[in-house]
Amino acid sequence: MPPLIADLTGSPREIGLRHGRLLSAQIRAQIEIYDAMFQSTSKLDWSAVREIAKTYAITIETLTPDVYTEILAIAEGADLDVLDIVALNTRSEIALGLFSDGCTSLGWKYTDNEVLLCQNWDWVPSVKENLVMMSIDQPGKPKIWMLTEAGLVGKIGFNSSSVGTCLNAIRARPTDPQKLPIHIALRVALESTSSRAATTVLESLGVASAQHILIADPDGPLGLELSPRGHVILQPNVNGIVTHTNHFLENKLVDEPPWLASSPIRLTRINELIGKLVSDKEFEPVNGDVLREHIFSDKYSAPSSICCQEDPAMPVQMRISTLFCIVMKFVQGQSPTAEVVWGKPGSRQGMGTDEILHMPW
Repeated sequence: MPPLIADLTGSPREIGLRHGRLLSAQIRAQIEIYDAMFQSTSKLDWSAVREIAKTYAITIETLTPDVYTEILAIAEGADLDVLDIVALNTRSEIALGLFSDGCTSLGWKYTDNEVLLCQNWDWVPSVKENLVMMSIDQPGKPKIWMLTEAGLVGKIGFNSSSVGTCLNAIRARPTDPQKLPIHIALRVALESTSSRAATTVLESLGVASAQHILIADPDGPLGLELSPRGHVILQPNVNGIVTHTNHFLENKLVDEPPWLASSPIRLTRINELIGKLVSDKEFEPVNGDVLREHIFSDKYSAPSSICCQEDPAMPVQMRISTLFCIVMKFVQGQSPTAEVVWGKPGSRQGMGTDEILHMPW
């Protein structure tokens, strides 16, 4: 089943109202899913989650008032309380990272004027029917195209200034509700005109939880290991590459006990696979098809592989798998583009190539 498409334009209030009205059913379904998850992982029912969200609501309104206006309007459009929408947008912080979403991302300055930014996004399959291909067109800001969850104002995608974002969840303490939740931080990044500008504003506002944003523009990728206690910026290696999974590589400012055993394995594996592409000229030029075939469909160490499979040993609410694969491309002097496989890349092997969705649409 193809993803929902939502094209939103206008003022923050107009964008939020359209979002809430168009995706009301999907937003409500997301609340049911996360209510069950919160109760399973952290013994919080939805009323308790909304209570925690109150502090974050004040922070969002103070630091990003336009985004808060949009969130208010999403709630109004969907006929929900604003704290329902705030809670969705702060789920990563409220549960202290107890949700074990494991994603693998890659940024590569492939040539002097071409940058690739890619990710498998792994999460529970029940969320998939509530994912949205969303565009946001606001006066005076770059236009955004992203893949997000209904009710969320920021996630994975790019803008008309060729700034793109991927996300790797990290589980670490502390959290700080006086700083930006990660999905709001992603929206801030997607409203920026360059990776450096996004980094500057995120450093000034701070982030509420430890997370990794892999950001890129035509100058190349940067790994932003963000935390309430301070940030570390990962520079590309000698081949112009940044890879990341679900543990910090250099940021030692937080308390990060080992929590996802597959994360170091996947990081080692993607570095091995990308190293082969760098050294083996047979696959030039490297494009979305090559990356999906040789990296993002990889099932080494399954079920918790780069192309993640459901683990029957896990509780049903926490059985994650790869829900989509995105390959973004930024070329100097050209409009940004992306290819999306809706589902596991390589799952159509023997039946032809993966069906590709395109951004912008």
